[in-house]
Amino acid sequence: MLIQPVDVVEWMFPRLPRSAGRARIRFIRQAFEWEVPVDAAETALILLSELVTNACRHARSPRDRMIGVRVLLPTASLLRIEVSDANPDLPVVRQATPDDESGRGLELVAALATSWGAHLRGKGYLGKTTWCELALPTPANPHD
Repeated sequence: MLIQPVDVVEWMFPRLPRSAGRARIRFIRQAFEWEVPVDAAETALILLSELVTNACRHARSPRDRMIGVRVLLPTASLLRIEVSDANPDLPVVRQATPDDESGRGLELVAALATSWGAHLRGKGYLGKTTWCELALPTPANPHD
């Protein structure tokens, strides 16, 4: 892979349902440029989609507030996705019943990501950032 240490991209999206799809398109282009392995890129697409969808659906904030997406490659073996919104309520994994049509997003994130979490944004910023990390395969460890 031709990954440079700490490659970072950032995008802003309106808090609208179509933003998850737009974020996926931008991410897949970036993953191709970074030469992220296809299997890892597909998993990262699911993670990104869930985090952006949650920010669009559950962030109780004015419609004019944007959602920030930041994707980082801090090393050749790790991809980090961060999604920020203006709502300070931290996300909680809930137990969806078999009849529920939604509510499994964070369960999916917890199952697919190497690690994940959320924190309030720093001083001077509204809301929170929800993040996840995904181990990427490397020649020394091809099964990550």
